[in-house]
Amino acid sequence: MRSVLVTGGSRGIGAAIVRAFAAEGDRVAIHHRASADLAEELRAQLPGVGHVVVDGDVADPDAVSRFVERAATALGGGLDVVVNNAAVFPPHPVIATSYEEWQQAWRHTLAVNLVGPANVCWCAVRHMRAGGRIVNVSSRGAFRGEPDQPAYGASKAGLNALTQSLALALGPQGIAVTAVAPGFVETDMTNEHLKAPRGDGIRAQSPFNRVARPAEIAAAVRYLASPEAEWASGAVLDLNGASYLR
Repeated sequence: MRSVLVTGGSRGIGAAIVRAFAAEGDRVAIHHRASADLAEELRAQLPGVGHVVVDGDVADPDAVSRFVERAATALGGGLDVVVNNAAVFPPHPVIATSYEEWQQAWRHTLAVNLVGPANVCWCAVRHMRAGGRIVNVSSRGAFRGEPDQPAYGASKAGLNALTQSLALALGPQGIAVTAVAPGFVETDMTNEHLKAPRGDGIRAQSPFNRVARPAEIAAAVRYLASPEAEWASGAVLDLNGASYLR
């Protein structure tokens, strides 16, 4: 039985990841920022015992320190797996956005999507033993670009670089660090895009003519967090149904 922290774990991809680890018999700390009801509902549905809910703004360094510490303590005094999933995706196209809005979008997106995960990693490794795993949820947008959310694409590219830097830094401690880079995934956050007229075009980006299911991303995260995946450390795994090849 391992101790697992999943940020942004109350819904979407994060909730699927939480379910996948719990189904394996692991104890999970479900992190959320402002979704206490959803997080508690999910915790009540999980098999096994010992699961906890922790909260805090990933963009706030002090909050990160507090919720990582609480997760490690509540799960038995350590962390075996950390999944950095929490992220934001605010639109800020360069032509149509004011300079003030542009600055705010970049500050907030980088704080949540890049600096936040970096702080989670710093705090978490103080509680991790040899055999620990960190899996960062990146994005196809890190490679193909995000014209309407450029800070998002840049933040995920930075997250990939962080993944590889920490893979080198933490390997001597027996901790493997990897990332997954999904394309579109069927979640509440993407429903407005998938149900709109452009939804058919989004699905057609893949030769399978669909988008990913959250459980498919969770399965990949679970593998990368497994004891067998140590040699994948430093890898960024594309999960986009061949919708973008590099």
